[in-house]
This record gives sequence, structure tokens and C-alpha cells, in this order.
Amino acid sequence: MEQKSNWSDFSDIDTWIFDLDNTLYPAHCNLFAQIDQKMGDFVADFLKVDHAEAKKIQKHYFQTYGTTLNGLMKCHDMHPDDFLAFVHDIDVSEMARAEKLDAALHELNGRKIIFTNGSDDHATNVSRQLGIDHHFDHIFDIRKCDFIPKPEISVYHKMIDELDITPSRAVFFEDMAKNLKPAHDLGMTTVWVPNEEHWSSETSEGPHIHHIAEDLPDWLHRLLASRP
Repeated sequence: MEQKSNWSDFSDIDTWIFDLDNTLYPAHCNLFAQIDQKMGDFVADFLKVDHAEAKKIQKHYFQTYGTTLNGLMKCHDMHPDDFLAFVHDIDVSEMARAEKLDAALHELNGRKIIFTNGSDDHATNVSRQLGIDHHFDHIFDIRKCDFIPKPEISVYHKMIDELDITPSRAVFFEDMAKNLKPAHDLGMTTVWVPNEEHWSSETSEGPHIHHIAEDLPDWLHRLLASRP
């Protein structure tokens, strides 16, 4: 159940950090299904296995190494560029402009950052289609993380250091609950944006979830409306 949040919890925030996939756009857009399919296709071709085996490997690497990409790099010494170019070559044309989110982001004072296990190109492509790309000061993508995925805490430290973020004045929005724990441990405010996938709620029971936003644009507008 979504928790009630008040502006007093966010009045000192000067940095708003957002995951990309299934966070800045709702999971029901099913955009990630295209990426998931392309990852399976890539694994099948790269490892010369059938698609059923490729999906097993893909899911195993995701569970074990945080991303399929990380698993392929660690287990098969794969160079990441071809993978990222292939899996993020998707059709975003059916995604509607996120007018309500655009309006909310406009009202939020402070820096806005995309922090994603995907690529800069993918984040730019999606945020531009949504009509919100102009709000973001930085995209901290998987390349900037040296291909180490969330929730490895070292990449949170790297982002904080490189972008000069004060954790106590930052809030992180993310659909995967387990990716919020390092942010919490470093002193950030956390907002979970849940969906129906089982990996979204993994480790969602715990104090590292400060707020829950089932509908991000609506939640942000209600937060802004609570300003004194």
C-alpha cells in the first residue's frame, strides 16, 4: 500500500535521482519486454545455444550478477558495446509523452539525475520520447559505473563522488527494492516505485524503503501539493 508522504520529508532535497526502466515510465508500457527479448536473442547467438537455454542463462546471470551483461562479461569475457547496442535498439515510438511527469519535474527544484544499469543512449532515447530529457543534468549509466551494476555499493559511491552529491540531501526513485538499500545505507531518502514483477519486490520488507510511489507522476504531484 502506498504511503502518505509530506513535503517536510523532502524540503531539504537538492538532488533528485531516478532509475530509468519501469520507473520514469510505468511497467505496463511493457518496453522492457522488448529489451528482455533482445537479451535472449543476443545470448542465444553469442553462446550458440537455443532460445530456451539462452533464457535460462539470461535469468541466471541476472539473478547471480545483477545484470545479464555483467554475467556475460564475467563468465565469457564478452566486450559490452555490441551487447548494449543490440539490446537497446528498440522501438519506443508507441510510448506517449509523459506530460504529467514533465510538469512535476518542472516544479522540483534541484538537480535531476538518471541512474541506470542501461546505457546513456538508451536513457536519452527513452527520456526524449517521453518528453522529459531536458530536465536531467546527468545520466549516470552503466559505462560510467565501469559496467558494475546496481546494487553494488561502489557505483553509488562513484556517482556521489563524481557528481558531488550530498546523500542526506538526495532522494533516489527505483522500481527494484534491493537497489534502494545502498542508497539508504549512504543516507539518501528512498522511494520505491513497485510493479508486479517478482524482482521488483525482492527485499522490499525493510527500513531501507522510506516511501512508496505506485504511480510516480501522481505521487510527485501530491507531494508538490503538500508544500506549505
